[in-house]
Amino acid sequence: MRHSLLAAAAALVIRSSSVEAQTVSAACPVTHPNGQGTFLEQASPNLHGNGALRVGFGDFPEGLLIFPGNVGSILDDGSLRWPKVQWRRGIRGQLLITGRRVDGEAPPLRAEIPSGYGDTGLQPTALTFPSTGCWEITGRVGTSTLTFTINVVKP
Repeated sequence: MRHSLLAAAAALVIRSSSVEAQTVSAACPVTHPNGQGTFLEQASPNLHGNGALRVGFGDFPEGLLIFPGNVGSILDDGSLRWPKVQWRRGIRGQLLITGRRVDGEAPPLRAEIPSGYGDTGLQPTALTFPSTGCWEITGRVGTSTLTFTINVVKP
């Protein structure tokens, strides 16, 4: 009984004109942008931040990443690559990113953080998810962290 209730709650299909079907997990507490940037920029509705760090939610304001639709591509090994994740650092330091699936087992998220962008400001990154599901992502610079949760799906 418990498993059938969980299964029923876990899958809700929404029809959209731009995407044939998107699976939205009722059990995934997605983060919605809080509009806050870093100390160095003004607020904006598609930003999610805490003054020290921020990430742009331009591609997924509802916390839903659809592959290969609105954000990235499916790699040969089945993992899902989100190639343009724009972070901004309001404090000095190197950005580190970790991620874990919160609704099931999966290897950890892989983050590509290119060098050459200095100690503050813009830091483009790419994230690769080993599977679909509910993912918690944390960016860290020094002792400052920013965490958000997104739902990664295939149509």
